[in-house]
This record gives sequence, structure tokens and C-alpha cells, in this order.
Amino acid sequence: MDPASFKKLRGIIDNFSAQRVVVLGDVMLDRYIRGSVRRISPEAPVPVVKVREERSSPGGSANVASNLMALGAEPRLIAVIGNDKTGEELREHLSDRGVDTGSLISDRSTFTGEKTRVIAEHQQVVRFDREPELQLTPSLQKTILSVLDGQFKAGAGALILSDYGKGLLTPHIIEAAITLAVRRGVPVFVDPKTEHFARYKRVTCLTPNTMEAYQGMRLIQKDGQAALEELGKKIVKSLNCRSLLITQGEHGMTLFNTTGGRLKILHIPTKAREVFDVTGAGDTVISTLALASAAGASLEEAALISNFAAGIVVGKLGTATVTREELLENIKSWTKTALS
Repeated sequence: MDPASFKKLRGIIDNFSAQRVVVLGDVMLDRYIRGSVRRISPEAPVPVVKVREERSSPGGSANVASNLMALGAEPRLIAVIGNDKTGEELREHLSDRGVDTGSLISDRSTFTGEKTRVIAEHQQVVRFDREPELQLTPSLQKTILSVLDGQFKAGAGALILSDYGKGLLTPHIIEAAITLAVRRGVPVFVDPKTEHFARYKRVTCLTPNTMEAYQGMRLIQKDGQAALEELGKKIVKSLNCRSLLITQGEHGMTLFNTTGGRLKILHIPTKAREVFDVTGAGDTVISTLALASAAGASLEEAALISNFAAGIVVGKLGTATVTREELLENIKSWTKTALS
């Protein structure tokens, strides 16, 4: 990357603080129990973890909002939580990070989901989930869409649909949210779940990983970049979306972007130096991509910036965020390396 390109990306990142991004999706609380293993249980052939630390952090679309906040933006998180202690804890975590919780909707008929990971040293031993079976009544769906439209009226640079398949993003909510966004000229970015893949039509960009992309199209996964590019073309055509960003782990990511009626394909190699934990990496990608786009980046520039952000977050343990300062330093470091 040359100095002029770095200067352009820095200008985009400097503009993050002026952007308001709406996040609609499933939230949960991520819990981490860390310790060490020195013996096997006499009761069963499983390790005994001696616990030395417990912590929790926002998960799901709450982590997307946390990423946006860490990057200096103004996230507006719309989600449904239970009227319970876990929901209160999630609100507190978000407030501590500066995320506005005014659009979190408490519902007595459900509970707030949790994912608990037990980690021995750097190795995850087991994960156990408490998942609500969220059933949205017509009244609750109306409330969600009313809150969303209110956020659009207040001003929004982008909408992120963060689908974790926990019940908030029903077919009706998905289609209505996209229609509202298109009507108000708000670009829509989607981190999809495979069961709703075909519903995400007319959006600005989808960000599935390789497995989700193949499963979403009901196809058997194939190896190789050529097969992935053929898949990407099919997805863009089938969903009539403006662009598609398929994340490929250690192989980087590939952007399919329609400009001037033509589909352009750009492969971006990974910028990760060390990979400790991929938890939440997808949240970082979509939050940075949408924010950069709202800040004036082209989709190619936004994808490049999100790739740098993902390269940072996979070097951290657990659900993590990236700051604007870390992002700038990482891009600057790679620029120096490329020029040396």
C-alpha cells in the first residue's frame, strides 16, 4: 500500500466518529470461564478445569454494536431481551461501553440468551448455551419495526442485520426492515444465517463465511478460489444484491461488487499475523464494513479496512473489539512493511 492509499483510508477512519449505524438482530451474553487443567476427572474421561477467572461481555448483535462504539461510531442497537438478571447484566455491559440501550425491548415472555465457554489455557474445552425460543407476536413485531423506522427518521448512515438465528429476524421482520431501509435510502449490510439466506434480497452487502455461502445456496462445499468465485456470482444474481463479501478465514476474503452494471471480483489476502480466537470475527467484519461505507468509503475500501480489523481481533481471546487507534496502527504497520 502506498502513502496516498494510506492517507485515503486514514481519512475514512477519521470520519467514523460522525456516523450513526443502526444494528437490528439477536443479542446474547457471552460468558467465559478460564482456568487450567492438571488432571482427568475420576468420574468420567473429561478434564478437570481449575477455575481462576470468570467474565462476561456482550454477544451477538450486541457485540456488533460494541465494535461500532470502539471504532468511534454512534451505534443504535434494536433487539429483544428478557426481563431478567442476564438482560440487566447485558444492559450494564453495553452502557459501560457507551452504547445507547434505549432501543432494547424487554419482553416478559422470553429470557436473555447466554453462551458460556470453558477455556483451559488457550483451548476451549466445552461451550454450553441457554437459548430462548423467541416467538414474536404481531404486536412485538410492530413495535420493533416502529423503533427501527424511528431510528431511520433520526438519521442513519447504515443498517446492519445481525442474524444469529435466535428468532428476532423473522421473514416478516427481514423483508419489512429492508423495505424501510430502501425507502429511506439507508444501505443494508447483512451477516446472514443460512435458513434466511434467500430472504436477503436487494441488500447492499452480505458477509457470509465460505460454509454459510455454500449452505445458503443449498450447494455442496467445494475447495478452491475458482469454485468460490462461481458461487459468489450465483449469489449476487439470485439475491439481486449490490455486493457480497465472503470471508475465508486464513485465506482472507473475496468481494463481489456490482458497479456500472458489471460484477467485479476482488480477493483480499488475510492481514492476521497470529490467530488465537475467531470468536466474534464476523461481527468485527460487518461492523467495520458498514461503518466505513457510511463514512464515505467505496465497498472496495470498506472491505480492505474490515480485513485489517479482522486481522486484529482474531489475535485476541474471546469476543473482542477493535479500536480506531489499533486499526490505524495496524494499517500503518502494514504500509511500512510493504514499502520496505
